[in-house]
Amino acid sequence: MRMRPTLSWTPAEDLPPGTTDLQPVADALGAGGVLVLSGAGISTESGIPDYRGEGGSLSRHTPMTYQDFTAGATARRRYWARSHLGWRTFGRARPNAGHRAVAAFGRRGLLAGVITQNVDGLHQVAGSEDVVELHGSLDRVVCLSCGAFSPRRELARRLEEANPGFDPVAAGINPDGDADLTDEQVGDFRVVPCTICGGILKPDVVFFGENVPPRRVEHCRALVREATSLLVLGSSLTVMSGLRFVRQAAEAGKPVLIVNRDPTRGDRHALARVSVPLGAALTGVADRLGIPVGDDGPGRPAAAPPTS
Repeated sequence: MRMRPTLSWTPAEDLPPGTTDLQPVADALGAGGVLVLSGAGISTESGIPDYRGEGGSLSRHTPMTYQDFTAGATARRRYWARSHLGWRTFGRARPNAGHRAVAAFGRRGLLAGVITQNVDGLHQVAGSEDVVELHGSLDRVVCLSCGAFSPRRELARRLEEANPGFDPVAAGINPDGDADLTDEQVGDFRVVPCTICGGILKPDVVFFGENVPPRRVEHCRALVREATSLLVLGSSLTVMSGLRFVRQAAEAGKPVLIVNRDPTRGDRHALARVSVPLGAALTGVADRLGIPVGDDGPGRPAAAPPTS
């Protein structure tokens, strides 16, 4: 499946309005079998901005496309300089109440699974298991020539050694881990090759314009088929990679519930869109179900980047 490089979406005037009523979400979770589909909005309370909400990164930042990344060394130098700096911020991010609530629902056996469009790994840090990372993870790096995978922490170490003293101040950090730097700040940043074959290294994430692995898509489709309902958390559903699962659930007659502050492309397929901040919404639902949300979770695994 190819991700559509859709960066914006204009809501139709006839979309149903949002609600503040949490009961439909509580009812769905109480019945069990809920499949969670999360987007960038669930991580904003952890300090990682979303793409399209108020103050979203798309107002100042165009995400890297696969075509640009593979086309030339200049684009890759700019990407890796910015991503190397942004990676430090991702390493310091902690799960928020929304992530912890999802993990708590999973521990109670109420979930059929978790699909996330995020690349920050915060669901897993909070304690969620068997998370499907639809768009990959910044924790891993892949060589475009030989296909070898390696930990991001290893690449971070090599980039630190190749660029001593590189520590510019970024104007902002984006949901894809890309920091906002000027060309002058990027300067002559040195990119390092694959240690096995000397090929081009890329984060193991799906860039705009790139294919989501077909097996991953089919796995997600199977989760939708097995689920009782679909709960969308913090996604505008602008890109088809997430919207298609909402459409699949709706076509199968399964309830779709959305918790997102702003309208989404999936609203017309949803039983309701709850327009309440995610942390408050999910902890409120947990309270109704008598489920303790807990603390930050077990901590980021050993693949975490170094902080500076």
